[in-house]
Amino acid sequence: MKLSDRMKSVIGAKYFNLDKEGGAVENPSPTDDQGHGTHTASTAAGVAVKDASLSGIGKGTARGGVPSARIAMYKVCWSIGCSDMDMLAGFDEAIADGVNFISVSIGGPSRDFFSDPIAIGAFHAMRRGVLTSCSGGNDGPQPMTVENVAPWILTVAASSIDRQFTTTVNFGDGKNATGLSINTFAPEKKMYPLINGALAANITGDNDFFGSASSCDYGTLSKDKVMGKIVYCTGGMGSQDQTIQEYGGAGVIIGLEEELDASYTTIIPGTFVDANKVGKNIDLYINTTTNAEAIIEKTKTSRIAAPFVASFSSRGPQVITPNILKPDLTAPGLDILAAYSKMVSLTGYTEDTRFDVFNILSGTSMACPHAIAAAAYVKSYHPDWTPAAIKSALMTTGENLVTDVLNSGCNLRLWLLLFWSLWLLQCRLRSL
Repeated sequence: MKLSDRMKSVIGAKYFNLDKEGGAVENPSPTDDQGHGTHTASTAAGVAVKDASLSGIGKGTARGGVPSARIAMYKVCWSIGCSDMDMLAGFDEAIADGVNFISVSIGGPSRDFFSDPIAIGAFHAMRRGVLTSCSGGNDGPQPMTVENVAPWILTVAASSIDRQFTTTVNFGDGKNATGLSINTFAPEKKMYPLINGALAANITGDNDFFGSASSCDYGTLSKDKVMGKIVYCTGGMGSQDQTIQEYGGAGVIIGLEEELDASYTTIIPGTFVDANKVGKNIDLYINTTTNAEAIIEKTKTSRIAAPFVASFSSRGPQVITPNILKPDLTAPGLDILAAYSKMVSLTGYTEDTRFDVFNILSGTSMACPHAIAAAAYVKSYHPDWTPAAIKSALMTTGENLVTDVLNSGCNLRLWLLLFWSLWLLQCRLRSL
C-alpha cells in the first residue's frame, strides 16, 4: 500500500496544550508518541491491510470499521495526563470542524455532569447533531465502576472476539502449561534453568526495597540467581517482566489470582497463568526438582467461544444517575490488532527495542471506536437521524448477551456484532 493511500484517511491533526499549570510537555505536536491514538483511530476507520500481524501473531487482513470514512485527530492528552481545558478545546474544535462523530477513548472517575469535561463537550456535540462514543472504563469486574455515564454519551464496554492469544511453557519433566500473553520471541535454546521468586530472593541484607520476593517485586531478587533463568512470580505489583529483564533473566511466568482473559505484551519471553490452577504445579516442580528447566514458546492463535464481557470492563450501575443504566452496549475490546506508532515501543518501556506498525491491545478504549464505526454506518443510511436515534438503533438491534449478574455486577445485556455480521445491520437499515 502506498503512503498516499494511507494518508487519505487522515484529513486533519491538531493538538491542544492550553493548560500551562500542568507543566511543559516534551513533544508539543499532534504526532502520536504513545500509540494509543493510532490504534483507536485505525480501529474506527483504517483501510484494509493484507497480512497484518505483530511479528507473525494474529496474521490476517486488518481493517477499520469504516475504511471509507475520514479521520480528524485531536490530541488532548500528554504523558502528564489530560486536562479539562484541553479536552474541552478539542471538543470545540471538532464540532467547529464539522465532524459527524467523536470517539473518545479517555476515562476517569465519574464526576457530576456540570463539572465533567467529557460530559460537557459531548452535550454540546449532541446539540450540534454529533454523537460521542466513550470508553466505559477498565476497572471491572467490580460493580459501580463504569465511567463516562452521561445519558447523551454512547458508553461502550469491552467484550471478546473468537480469537485468543495463548503462550505455551514446556517443562523439563515433559509437561506443559498454557497461559495468555503476546510473546513475540522465538526460543533460542531448547531449555533454560527455571527458578521461582522465593528461591531467587536477595538474602544478603543490602535490600532497601519493600515487597515480596515470591512476587518478584523490584529490589527483592538477587541478580546472580536470576541471570539466564526463567523466573516464576506470583501476584506482585506489576512490571515483573521489566524487573526480570533488568536482572538478565531469560523469561518470566507470572501467576495471577484474578480472572485472566486478556493477553498482554511482555518485554522478555513471558506468559500469565492462573496462580491456583497452574502456578501451584509450577512451584511444585521447581521445589521438587534439582535442575528444573523450562522454555517459553512464541505466542499462537487459538479459537474460543465468544462473545463474553471482558473481566476488566467496568460494570454498572453508575453512581451519578443510577436510574439510567450504563454501559449502553459492548463491542470488541479484547486482543485487538490495529495500527500503532513507531515512536513508542510495543510495551511502552524505554528498554524495549521492538517497534512495529501494528500492536495488540485490550481495553474499553479499543471497544469505543468499534461502536462509533457502527454508528457511522447507521448515519450513512439515515443522514437525518439524531444522535439519540442512532444510539437507540444500535442498542435495540444488538443481540442480548447473557451474563451472570451476580458475578459481573453489571446491567449489561448488549453485544454489538460488528466485523463478521455488520452486513446484517446494513441489510436491516436498507429495509427501514
